[in-house]
Amino acid sequence: MKLLSYAVSGAIFAIGLAVAGMTQPSKVVGFLDFFGDWDPSLGLVMGGAILVHLIGYRLITKRRSPVFADVFRVPTRTDIDFKLLAGSALFGIGWGLGGYCPGPALTSLVTLEQNTIIFGASMLGTMLGYSLLTGKTSGAIQVKKTQAAQ
Repeated sequence: MKLLSYAVSGAIFAIGLAVAGMTQPSKVVGFLDFFGDWDPSLGLVMGGAILVHLIGYRLITKRRSPVFADVFRVPTRTDIDFKLLAGSALFGIGWGLGGYCPGPALTSLVTLEQNTIIFGASMLGTMLGYSLLTGKTSGAIQVKKTQAAQ
């Protein structure tokens, strides 16, 4: 059931991105073009997502536990360090140059457009390179390893 909930959540997210037009790099570039042909639609989509999250988070965390887990796993770190700032800057630069962030890039791969495939391969290659250089993996992979070890 947990994997099914992941798949359904991902599908809803992908459909929402597509319906809102956020899989088109021109939307991102238009949003960042303040002095040209500015397109505020990305900001409206972000605002809507934040509103849904605020309401959903408050409702869900009133429960004793999640539906498919024993406890809620909420990030607790609040420090701001070099890695956070550098990663944020790289993300923003990539987002501005490529017009994609990870969600829309993965959603857009179904179009099989050359630029989307190049961006997706670059993104995944960079993630793999980071993992190989630092010996660290994503949280999702760590959770699976921890569960398999139990």
